[in-house]
Amino acid sequence: MNDAPAVATSPPPDAQTRILDAAEAIVQARGVPAMTLEAVARDAGVSKGGLLYHFASKEALLAAMLGRLAGTISRDFEEGVAAQPEGPGRVARAMIAWTFEDMACEHQERAAAVFLAAFHHDRALLDPVRAVFQRMRQAVAADGLAPGVGQAIMCATDGLFMSRVFGMYELDAAERGTLRAALERLLESAP
Repeated sequence: MNDAPAVATSPPPDAQTRILDAAEAIVQARGVPAMTLEAVARDAGVSKGGLLYHFASKEALLAAMLGRLAGTISRDFEEGVAAQPEGPGRVARAMIAWTFEDMACEHQERAAAVFLAAFHHDRALLDPVRAVFQRMRQAVAADGLAPGVGQAIMCATDGLFMSRVFGMYELDAAERGTLRAALERLLESAP
């Protein structure tokens, strides 16, 4: 008789999730041109017909990738804000924490891949993500800080992310620490 406790396992991802994961991984690892329907189907472990059942075209697949990304960004943003103490600067503090505590997470790497895929294929596909960023901008504007302070923090944190997305530069640990401290000083000095 085996007295070992049963280990709970999560169910395997459904076909749509596997397809979206495969598409993101392909773009991340091999670039946008490698994201063909055939390659995505193969990597997701489905037939091309199975992929087309869930996503009728490459555009539909890209739109689903962006929709999922917009949902993830929105959820992460809301959770980040909720984790900060209430009061003026709550949203800006969340943006600083989100940027500097999640610098090397795979989520950011996948987001970058999805951004690039959409931008390369059809910039209008970025509209769901643009809508999330517009809500974030509205939250920054209503954050109780002096005009421009929250926007400066948002622009700095977005710029740092985009510098990584496009491989322009990456700050080392000391530079990240210095930049974070400067943004926190800006936030603390705001009335």
